[in-house]
Amino acid sequence: MKNCNAPESNTTRRVLPIACATALAVAFTVSLPQRAHAGAISIVVPPVPANIAVEAGNTAFLVGHADGTQNYVCSRAGAGVKYLLFTPEATLFSDDGKQIITHYFSPNPNSSDPNTSPAVVAGGAIRATWQDKDTSTIWASGAPKDGGASSTDPQFVAKDAIAWVKLKVVGAEVGPTGGDKLAPTTFVQRLSTQGGLAPSTGCNSLDDVGNQAFIPYAADYFFYRHE
Repeated sequence: MKNCNAPESNTTRRVLPIACATALAVAFTVSLPQRAHAGAISIVVPPVPANIAVEAGNTAFLVGHADGTQNYVCSRAGAGVKYLLFTPEATLFSDDGKQIITHYFSPNPNSSDPNTSPAVVAGGAIRATWQDKDTSTIWASGAPKDGGASSTDPQFVAKDAIAWVKLKVVGAEVGPTGGDKLAPTTFVQRLSTQGGLAPSTGCNSLDDVGNQAFIPYAADYFFYRHE
């Protein structure tokens, strides 16, 4: 490399310092780690059945990988009995394995989503619930009348796994200290499910009413907000 400290003429005295400064700046820049640009990370959502695709104008901003159980109770159903889901219990993790969200059922406090179940005498409608570690919380419905949908299309969903679903957010709250990560959520998708189906035994007669089954499952949950 040419010595930058020995200019030989008036021309080189003018040009050489500029060239040396440029070379040093380039070398310094290359040696520094590159910083990620804000908003450069995008969430890649896998292909889904058409009926559970989220409407245009909404973008996935968060994904959580769930590990937990689908909890069933044997209940009367017409003249017989069947397992009914009474709550999921799952922890959602980020891509790097950090715990970020808890998932369960709870009453939705949103007054525009009133409770219609005689089994609950207080609180709002029982809805799928997600609470972030910042304590912001959302409630969502999978009912078609609310904009929800589900699919067991075998091209996407494993035969021994619970359905893939789209749920519409019908309630949201910021945390008591201002946490608001989940507050803007509009839709939630449950995809890439494993396990979680109600068992085929333990709920076959009236004598089995009240039996419970806690079935392990895993899934990816995608959270959307308006663009």
